[in-house]
Amino acid sequence: MHKKTVAIVINTSWNIFNFRLGLLRALQEEGYRIVCIAPKDEYASRLQALGFEYHNIKINNKGVNPVEDAKLVVDFYRLYKQIAPDVILQYTIKPNIYGSWAAGMLGIPVISNISGLGTVFLNDSLSSKIARLLYRLALPFAKKVFFQNAHDRQLFISSKLVVEAKTDLLPGSGIDTQKFKPLTGGSQHTNVLRFLFIARLVKDKGLLEYVHAAKKIAQPSVECTILGAYYPGNPTAITGEQMEVWEEEGIVKYLGVSDDVQSVIAKADCVVLPSYREGLSRVLLEAGVLLEAASMAKPIITTDVAGCREVVDDGVNGYLCEVKDADSLAEQMKKMIHLSEEARKEMGRRGREKVMREFDESVVIEKYLETIATILN
Repeated sequence: MHKKTVAIVINTSWNIFNFRLGLLRALQEEGYRIVCIAPKDEYASRLQALGFEYHNIKINNKGVNPVEDAKLVVDFYRLYKQIAPDVILQYTIKPNIYGSWAAGMLGIPVISNISGLGTVFLNDSLSSKIARLLYRLALPFAKKVFFQNAHDRQLFISSKLVVEAKTDLLPGSGIDTQKFKPLTGGSQHTNVLRFLFIARLVKDKGLLEYVHAAKKIAQPSVECTILGAYYPGNPTAITGEQMEVWEEEGIVKYLGVSDDVQSVIAKADCVVLPSYREGLSRVLLEAGVLLEAASMAKPIITTDVAGCREVVDDGVNGYLCEVKDADSLAEQMKKMIHLSEEARKEMGRRGREKVMREFDESVVIEKYLETIATILN
């Protein structure tokens, strides 16, 4: 019997490996042939080692280049024609746009996933206007468009980028609450309270506000740490030289990058993400921090913006601060410092309960399986 083929397309193989394995395994168990399409990196071979078919595609994530992007449409078209998937799951901006055009020409149904708006709606620049226009031209080809928060969904609908009937909500990419569970850790035995910022090292994640807040709350019994990768192609990227200055001044401690994020979170007392906006935040450096931290029973401080506020009930499992406001962030960090160790642990416990109730990966996987089955039947 011919197996139905599901292709999953993202702008990095790293993203598929770190965030979509649960979904891929569930699809595999349902009897689908799985094809991963993404730029080749060190994680491509890991996907193949797990038994998933892999195809390389070159995607430049650094903005709009008409010549490169036209070639990308052609590359998607050729690849989709060769693989002949029965349905395509697409994530991130360029697959959502250019992959949808290619799939539309071939009559292949697409499920698009808007996991965060990046800078598309953060400003009114020419590139943002172009991105919105491209979305408007691409999303009509999608059978279903999933969003990670109601605010983003409504923004796309009101901007006439997508018709409401084909949209739906997902709680992020879901969280494997068994993988991200409380571990023995924290700095309670060292008499130092450790804050941890995890994200790509760009200004949009609120890194400058975090550093300024760290200056304001500086004291020997508090440590402000940073885990994340440099992102030199991003216009708001922080440089290694700047990080060295902050470290030399004793403001923060840079931890580099890690494949074992759980052990880093375990050593923190509170996780901080003052992002300007997120989809529904995931950790592992690339997409945020909140769900993994909450699943590991860590209290959280984040901004009162779409995609972040959904994970934190203010005063229950963490605190919300104002966006782009280092003073507001510092005040909430001071509140966390003044809590007893037991009160912080209780906040963490409530956070894990919330994640298990609202964001467990099984909820997300079930919705994908239902949607794919509906499209194919």
